Amino acid sequence: MLASHADRERAVDVLRAGFGEGRMEQTEFEKRVARAYAARTVGELALLVSDLPQGPVPLPVAVGAVPRTFLPLPVAKTNEKAIGSAICGGLCLVTVGLTGLPAVILGHSARSEIRRTGEGGDGLALTGLVIGWLATASWTLVVTLLLIAALTTG
Repeated sequence: MLASHADRERAVDVLRAGFGEGRMEQTEFEKRVARAYAARTVGELALLVSDLPQGPVPLPVAVGAVPRTFLPLPVAKTNEKAIGSAICGGLCLVTVGLTGLPAVILGHSARSEIRRTGEGGDGLALTGLVIGWLATASWTLVVTLLLIAALTTG
């Protein structure tokens, strides 16, 4: 895998820490830093820092595995109910508010699960909740006005 500028900077930071702890001489540090900035792959960077404590755990280079230090951070999974809440909320405009109640139910359920499990999608759940509550309130207002009109004319 090709190394990015951020990968090179992380490797140089590990080298700086190792030099600061006295794990290598000045000349060796300078050579390694120069090699780090010239490195094209993550594997080359891993070799430069593999003998340092803050560096990645040494892995066989032939396997081609990328050290954990250079892997991207895991992304939290998006809650499915949050997605459903946002979809139902969006459909409120097309269905004249009929999907408002499912958006509210799914939104509250999703936010509860997100707090418990740490999943992503809180913004989607909140969007579905807001649109769902607005649609439900609008329908409630329309029905109330229709009832008042029917009672006053009847």
